[in-house]
Amino acid sequence: MNAARRALLAVVRWVDSSAGVTASPRAAPAVQRVDWLRCLPFVALHVACLGVFFTGWSPVALWVALGLYLLRMFAITGFYHRYFSHRSFRTSRAGQFAFAVIGLSAVQRGPLWWASHHRHHHRHSDTASDVHSPVQHGLLWSHMGWITSRENFATDLSAVPDLARFPELRFLDRFDTLVPLLLAAALYGMGALLETHAPGLGTSGPQLLVWGFFISTVALFHATCTINSLAHRIGRRRFATSDESRNSLPLALLTLGEGWHNNHHHYPASARQGFRWWELDLTWYALLLLERLHVVRDLRPVPDRVRLGGAAHATGAAGSTAATDDDAAAAA
Repeated sequence: MNAARRALLAVVRWVDSSAGVTASPRAAPAVQRVDWLRCLPFVALHVACLGVFFTGWSPVALWVALGLYLLRMFAITGFYHRYFSHRSFRTSRAGQFAFAVIGLSAVQRGPLWWASHHRHHHRHSDTASDVHSPVQHGLLWSHMGWITSRENFATDLSAVPDLARFPELRFLDRFDTLVPLLLAAALYGMGALLETHAPGLGTSGPQLLVWGFFISTVALFHATCTINSLAHRIGRRRFATSDESRNSLPLALLTLGEGWHNNHHHYPASARQGFRWWELDLTWYALLLLERLHVVRDLRPVPDRVRLGGAAHATGAAGSTAATDDDAAAAA
């Protein structure tokens, strides 16, 4: 493929992530290289945060940024991770679609892409095939470098056959920028309306766009990525898993429960990652509320033998990341 065609495809993929992409099982990239043209929107997302020096701030903008951070972090931890990646609870097909849409607003690619990478991570955690292992590839690459690599761009549909059978999920996964663009436009419009009809609030369209979309999204991205990087380097290891996963209270607070990473790698089938009462897992409590509201059902708990230090084996836990046929049928 010549340079001009590669450049054109990179630009088209800003909108259509499947353009010219051949989905195939991944291996560890032979070379760690950044596809700069493909990643220009990712770079621009960070640069746009500097707009705060022009828009200023307001209490409304700060609350919107915080609210969207918390909502979208829950969407990543509860939906992208615990539902799509591990199928640790069930919902209706409509609920599944809604989960995917809310998750897309976090600007962390589509649900099939996210789940396929995460299942791959569990099967190969901290081995050479784990593309975001800090043990194998260094802290910076594990945190964010791997997501900029051409080798990690495609969605491995063979890793998510239970999800790929839903055309609506494949559509959302392919056009994964659609929901973020709609969110950005909605924030700008809301800010413009408030500036016109409630000027005393001191906000505007550009201000809500910068705080609610750019700053909140960048903070969300880097907080999520600490689980790839820092959660395999800092914290305590309760279980002797086959990788370097660790438990960390600060990371659990930052990510609404994902910081209990060693627990999760020991027994990933559970919808709960804080195994002890004092291990705060806000995502688990939110899922319990959704269960009460009949939005989700069949939340998988942590068995007592595991919670109390039982003998679930790391190899068996890793193998549990793949969904069963029953799990796939449950979403229909």
